Amino acid sequence: MDLNRATLIGNLTRDPEVRSTPSGQNVANFSIATNRYWNDSSGNRQSAVEYHNIVAWGKLAEICSQYLKRGRKVYIEGRLQTRDWEGQDGIKRTRTEIVAENMIMLDGGARGGERPAPQTSAPVANEPTVEPFNEPAQPNKEEEIKVEDIPF
Repeated sequence: MDLNRATLIGNLTRDPEVRSTPSGQNVANFSIATNRYWNDSSGNRQSAVEYHNIVAWGKLAEICSQYLKRGRKVYIEGRLQTRDWEGQDGIKRTRTEIVAENMIMLDGGARGGERPAPQTSAPVANEPTVEPFNEPAQPNKEEEIKVEDIPF
């Protein structure tokens, strides 16, 4: 079994840039920064920043371009993907990015008259869509859980 999953919480370092493919599908590119803090051997607080390239496709790309702005805190969930290409100067380039499958805005509230959007996710082409589990509004009073039924 293999797993390719990336989960990040960070701040946008630039506004999403949206383009359309020749087939008409939208794609948004942006980056987020994550910070790491620790105390060194002498007790001084240290920090390091990592920058992550994010790519969102389809409806999720449209939502990102509409609601995300530089500085906003965001949760991104997706998969790692590495691309290779040859630049116009003939030099081979490589870029590892996170293909977003789910995005949640974390800093709550609108800025500059924008309307906040709920957590969003968009299905990725050729991948199954998993619907979130919704518990019943009220528990069924007829069903009682017995200690013998608990699996642990």
